Amino acid sequence: QVQLVESGGGLVQPGGSLRLSCAASGSVLIFTVMGWYRQAPGKQRELVASITKDGRTNYVDSVKGRFTISRDNAKNTVYLQMNSLKPEDTDVYYCNARTVVTDYWGQGTQVTISS
Repeated sequence: QVQLVESGGGLVQPGGSLRLSCAASGSVLIFTVMGWYRQAPGKQRELVASITKDGRTNYVDSVKGRFTISRDNAKNTVYLQMNSLKPEDTDVYYCNARTVVTDYWGQGTQVTISS
């Protein structure tokens, strides 16, 4: 059973930075795509950024130029570097990993941007 464990969330002031990590229990090479989603209470979960097995990335418009997704296959980990954070980035962030047959989700990590 694949497990995804997120870390790196927290409270930061506007303009600050955070780096989220998502560690997989096995090799990330089995996943065709890995990504980060976020969800606020009462809202739909939205894709923030994704990275394919061959390194192609995709970002939602609101984070382009501020967030960077990357993966370290040797460490079975995906990262989300978040810079120039804004209050509207406040959400629970979830790691997602997709194979050809199923999706896996992490437990979520809270990111709060506030002065």
